[in-house]
Amino acid sequence: MPASPPPVLTIGTRGSPLALRQAEMTRDLIAQAHGMEPDEIAIKVISTGGDRSQSSNAPLSEIGGKGQFSKEIEDRLISGEIDLGVHSTKDMATSLPQGLKMDVFLPREDIRDALMSRGGIRFDDLREGAVLGTSSIRRAAQLLRERPDLNRIEFRGNVATRMKKLDDGVADATLLALAGLKRLGMERSATEILDPERFLPAPAQGAIGLEIREGDTRLADLIGPLNDHQTHQAVTAERAFLAGLDGSCRTPIGALTKREGGELTLIGEILSLDGAERFRALTSGPAEDAAGIGADVARQLRKLAGQAFFDALDLRG
Repeated sequence: MPASPPPVLTIGTRGSPLALRQAEMTRDLIAQAHGMEPDEIAIKVISTGGDRSQSSNAPLSEIGGKGQFSKEIEDRLISGEIDLGVHSTKDMATSLPQGLKMDVFLPREDIRDALMSRGGIRFDDLREGAVLGTSSIRRAAQLLRERPDLNRIEFRGNVATRMKKLDDGVADATLLALAGLKRLGMERSATEILDPERFLPAPAQGAIGLEIREGDTRLADLIGPLNDHQTHQAVTAERAFLAGLDGSCRTPIGALTKREGGELTLIGEILSLDGAERFRALTSGPAEDAAGIGADVARQLRKLAGQAFFDALDLRG
């Protein structure tokens, strides 16, 4: 029996059901764009430090931050073991390793957060002192600002793990990105979809980013047709905003980009860990200046909050 031909390319991904779904979506779109069969493209599951630390329930800030969900994938990209990394862009550090680039983004899914609660209770109706389970300091700060009576606990794991923890009574409520629930066909399980202007999403939430080696023209040509221009501009603004704040897993940061014709408006916010302090700013401008818009909002917030605000976050983190 003749040996099977090597794959046209190999996609690297984390192994969670959501990550696999996103890799499969990417594989199918590449195949469709180039008249290939999906099975000509291989998907390789790569265990990351962030995944392996889930069972410890340790905060991301204690294990190295966002890069813990991409480092092993990026190492295999650099070595040539895989050709393409598929990522949830909100989990990516703003600075990529030397020799890699991520400038192709699939059409963005819903940016909003979804509340999941025991008994189907909406956020404003949760009992006094209810237990909120979340590993996101942004979500915790935003909800504690509205409800300082809530008790927040660390709550890590993939979608199914967090849902099981909720069913087991570990917490009264948790939050998940609606984009992930939709991609998994689970959006009907949401108790409430939160207003994105009241609770600003994470920068780049809902966007899938495709990472390749710089100079790899073959891969650039293969994935180029998948890039969604409007998503690219919004994500560029939001990641420039994050970079301007030196955003890490120690700083609660939210961002909301709106589009009207060829103009973008970015609303950005930073909060203290308990939500008691919040600073917001916005900038509008031509979508072609997305990076400049994001950087301007970051500058405004640095001035509004003052260095003492960031120093306090570093000390408490």
